[in-house]
Amino acid sequence: METPRAIDTRSTLETVFRLEFPRVVAAVTRVVRDVGIAEELAQDALVAALEKWPRDGVPDRPGAWLTAAARHRAVDLVRRRENYARKLREIGRNLEDVPPPEPADPDAIDDDLLRLVFTTCHPVLSPQARTALTLRLAGGLTTAEIARAYLVPEATVAQRVVRAKRTLAARNVAFEVPYGPDREARLGSVLDVIYLIFNEGYAATAGDDWLRPALCEDALRLARQLAALMPKEPEVHALASLLEFQASRTSARTAPDGTPVLLRDQNRRRWNRMLIARGITALDRAGATATGAPGPYALQAAIAACHAHAFRYEDTDWRSIATLYRLLAARSPSPVVELNRAVAVSMTEGPGPALEIVDGLAGEPALRAYHLLPSVRGDLLLRLDRRAEARAEFERAAALTRNEAEREMLRRRAAEAGP
Repeated sequence: METPRAIDTRSTLETVFRLEFPRVVAAVTRVVRDVGIAEELAQDALVAALEKWPRDGVPDRPGAWLTAAARHRAVDLVRRRENYARKLREIGRNLEDVPPPEPADPDAIDDDLLRLVFTTCHPVLSPQARTALTLRLAGGLTTAEIARAYLVPEATVAQRVVRAKRTLAARNVAFEVPYGPDREARLGSVLDVIYLIFNEGYAATAGDDWLRPALCEDALRLARQLAALMPKEPEVHALASLLEFQASRTSARTAPDGTPVLLRDQNRRRWNRMLIARGITALDRAGATATGAPGPYALQAAIAACHAHAFRYEDTDWRSIATLYRLLAARSPSPVVELNRAVAVSMTEGPGPALEIVDGLAGEPALRAYHLLPSVRGDLLLRLDRRAEARAEFERAAALTRNEAEREMLRRRAAEAGP
């Protein structure tokens, strides 16, 4: 039977490993040049920690300990290979001279994470495989969380991840940030996965916590570094802008007890004005470098800017937001975009017209298990004073979500709707 100390240590380790997993995989991939093997070695480091930490205690820098343990196994593995000499020539330096990554140095971490993202977004993989693999390795998401984000079966995601790792190994894909046309070919996938990593941190699909700040921070760092790396790409600046705006609301999105706070109820004095200023600057850069119609991230950033400029919920420029969502729906058609457009329409034309849009989405296969569809519908019904129907919709949304904090909020809204 485990002692209380061992149980606490195991809990700490699970949390640390979850946070540090992308960094460990990225650092080890730099040595072994194989993302599949790097993931296995990261898991080996976890096993070693499970053996040593309960006995010796949690180290002062647990992330560095895991990285060093995984890297030592990587060096041993390369040494054992018959083609060790060839690997040394490819790397171009002695493995003993490769310094272990230093978690206190964010630039070094970001370098490896960015290389990992571009590697897992290689065009030899299908778009679906690129996204699944990058979210798994660079985002640290589980297959269940990725499946939830994409509204597909978990088994489908697992197969994509396994096949993608095999393909990268078979094609001997380099662990690098490419240049020129190769970089441009991967850019769309890179932007998408950074956005999805941020979203999983901003509104976790499962678990007890509504927010996972570490994921948001990783995604924001990657977006900023990508903007510095590609200063002439408007959509890169637009993504950075969008994430700055979204991150600015983080501290206002939860109550002291951890329960979610809806946008209309947030204390906007708690919004981070420095991040909003960064978002405005990045959006200006996106506009200055654009040569044609705004892309999807520019449109989303413009929507976020409308919210950021409103000091009160009542001051929000919903008419501009509805127009921007209409342009976004034309640029990147999606039932989720339509659902968001319905919310904006409800604020400009009333809940009735918005409900018509939402009801038109009821047959969308991708939204069949999407909890925000009944949640939005419940809100519109409540505003139409159709309380019994609203309550049923909130209860259905609560049954669909896998996030405990969100489930409690939806149950509370169902109860407030009345019998």
